[in-house]
Amino acid sequence: MKNFTAGLILLFIIPVIAQENYPTQAFRSPLDIPVILAGTFGELRSNHFHSGIDIKTQQRQGLPVYGIGDGTITRIKVALWGYGKVLYVAHPNGYTSVYGHLQKFSPKIEAYIKEIQYKKKSYEVEVFPDYGELKIDKGEIIAYSGNTGGSSGPHLHFEIRSSISEKPTNPLLYGIDVADATNPILEKLFVYPLSKKSQVNKSAERIQVNFTRQSDGSLLADKIHASGKIGIGFVGYDRQDMAANKNGVYSVALKVNSKTYTAYDFESFSFGETRYINTLIDYDYFGKYRQRIQQCFKTPGNNLSIYSTLYNNGEIEIREGLSYNILLQLKDLKGNEVSLTIPVEGKKEEVKLPKTTTKTDQYVIAKKPNNFDLGDAKVYFPANTFYTDFYIDLTKGKDTVTIHRNTVPAHRNFTITFDATKYSKEEQKQLFIARLDQKLRASYTSTYKRSGTFTTRTRNLGTYTLAKDSIAPKIRTKNFKEKQWLNNYSYLSLSISDDLSGIDTYSVTLNGEWILMEYEPKLNTITYNFDDKILNKKQCVLKVTVTDNVGNKNTLTTTFFRK
Repeated sequence: MKNFTAGLILLFIIPVIAQENYPTQAFRSPLDIPVILAGTFGELRSNHFHSGIDIKTQQRQGLPVYGIGDGTITRIKVALWGYGKVLYVAHPNGYTSVYGHLQKFSPKIEAYIKEIQYKKKSYEVEVFPDYGELKIDKGEIIAYSGNTGGSSGPHLHFEIRSSISEKPTNPLLYGIDVADATNPILEKLFVYPLSKKSQVNKSAERIQVNFTRQSDGSLLADKIHASGKIGIGFVGYDRQDMAANKNGVYSVALKVNSKTYTAYDFESFSFGETRYINTLIDYDYFGKYRQRIQQCFKTPGNNLSIYSTLYNNGEIEIREGLSYNILLQLKDLKGNEVSLTIPVEGKKEEVKLPKTTTKTDQYVIAKKPNNFDLGDAKVYFPANTFYTDFYIDLTKGKDTVTIHRNTVPAHRNFTITFDATKYSKEEQKQLFIARLDQKLRASYTSTYKRSGTFTTRTRNLGTYTLAKDSIAPKIRTKNFKEKQWLNNYSYLSLSISDDLSGIDTYSVTLNGEWILMEYEPKLNTITYNFDDKILNKKQCVLKVTVTDNVGNKNTLTTTFFRK
């Protein structure tokens, strides 16, 4: 075992079948229930595209998860966040399937990973078994569905990747059937003036345009007057049958007077480019309204490779006296579609709503490193932290520093450094760098301390401060009491929580020996299953030690009896 972390119609026809020939008969479904999706491939998520499909598990945990084909397990990971408990299976035909947010593994895999957890004395582990060490057959139960990691409800996250490039591809291209006779939904339409001389309906700012449904089911936008370069943006989603979820659309296409300007789909993408989602959407709008506008034009810093057609970066030159038909089409993999016609008349008009730019004393040049001194705090932005140059708002409060607003995305980590030398060494032990939300609630950011200097690396703009945590974590038993007989119990459950900086580590011993407690941070719960070991003693002494992120520690020692 290797134990290292190795228009009228936007396009006349948009191909529903992907260009590559995927093996549609080689794999089975990972679940023995109808596939109903809570999330689609390429769906717009926070700072990334969704790399798989989320399959509903009837609001339950513990459904059998099957290997979709013969293969060998090449990676097993147990983590508090992300995919939680996850399996990776390599198949002989060059693909790897991924199963995430699992409740538990099959008995042979569970025994394999528990041996490693006990050896490392850690719940969180990641291992890469030797090829062929853990073989599985098509249709074999390999795990049970759950809600572990960053999941917000029971479901199976399922992916298919290339075993060579590791690029994920849309699992629905491999023959997994989803009932879908429902058209995508177009919610909002936006038009953008894209140059200093551009205007749309007398506005130099982005405007929303109304549209109505026609008798044939297509959509028709209100006629707009424009001049100069403009771009199109939209808010839309897809729905499958038997589900109310607002999922991501598969393909988008834009056509101007029968010429394709923009076309992209979510057949595949690279993990290395997924954060560029922040250049596909209107991030300023998202920061203000928490809704993602997909832009059908390419903005500076956009390195996405999802485009099959991109003419003039999707920018449309509107000339005075000419008329244009712009067509937008959203489509899913089953060929269901919605199309919108946008009539445009080239007309120069007096701008009544000019473009506004808020200027500050500080200006960031995206391609160069930028340093800013805010007195007790310093901020360093490496080159290419941002996609474009802009005036940045840096404000120093009494005990805080505010680094612009959440309307600008950061592509790379930047550094915030606080001078904490005015605090004693004892005080410094309980201090950490915290990010404050709009209600001034503090959340811990990983803090590196050295000689009175505190540093954190983050991609999140906003308000930061030095916060103090002097309260140790809380520990309490949940399903048993002191000196209780637990003969018929299958597990022990305790609650661990911290009021501010958050849990860093926990360790549990039973009669002096380390035992595996599974931690579910969403529920603040640690659980021990008696099928591990009980050490064959009638009186059992349980000792739980929990440490928070600044070193405050609490220990609970309790006893119980069990035959």
